[in-house]
Amino acid sequence: MLYLNPEDFKLKPALATIHCEPNWTWRKREHPMPNYDLFYVWGGEGTVILNKKAYHVEKGHCFLFKPGDYTEATHNPQNPLVLTYIHFDIAEVETPRMIPSSHRILENALSFESLLTQYVRLFLVNTFGAEIEGKLILKQLMIHLLREEQEKKKELGRTSNSLLETIREVANYIQQHPGEPHTIESLSERANLSQRYFSQKFKEIIGHKVKSYIVYSRIKRAEHLLHFTGMSVTETAYALGYNDLHFFSRQFKQYTGKNPSEIR
Repeated sequence: MLYLNPEDFKLKPALATIHCEPNWTWRKREHPMPNYDLFYVWGGEGTVILNKKAYHVEKGHCFLFKPGDYTEATHNPQNPLVLTYIHFDIAEVETPRMIPSSHRILENALSFESLLTQYVRLFLVNTFGAEIEGKLILKQLMIHLLREEQEKKKELGRTSNSLLETIREVANYIQQHPGEPHTIESLSERANLSQRYFSQKFKEIIGHKVKSYIVYSRIKRAEHLLHFTGMSVTETAYALGYNDLHFFSRQFKQYTGKNPSEIR
């Protein structure tokens, strides 16, 4: 049963909607997250690392960082992130409550974005009743995330086990062969599905678009090769199917926040 009393929210002054500068990075925290942080991406592209797990993010990605989490992030300077963050705490209560999961990709984000905009505007000026209304909006935001989560579970429940296995096998194949010239056409043929249906189900089950997952798998493999094998940056790029060394370096920095030579 949902138990999120608005009075249990403790609002923090740390909140904003920002257009990140091209050289923006969110450096790894020395200490874990001290409170909750609702983090929503309006646009741009980048990488968020939560407790050592990397997420390639773009419009619609939403995180709920929790106390104890370790976070860091980078973005593509040519396509900077636009994001909203809202810090808050929740009072300790004996009644069990449902808390949204740490990461979600919102499919229908219009009402959620409207609530975020209302919340931030409340505190731009000294609005009468801002704290009371802010707590109500925050509860609505949590309900929205929980509703999306429940609907996603129902949708996945309707997805056959064979389809789940097929999509996961393709994702595993990409990870095991990151240097191959994967395309949506070749991968959908491997899954014996139409390109449109394959792309839709891949994002639904794996949580990444097909092309983003291919790049992500290549960069993770590149990190390993540079760090452990002694291969040069050029050798690594060619091994993973890159003919343009500059393009490889740019993608590598976009996903990791570092140049390939720094890892080596």
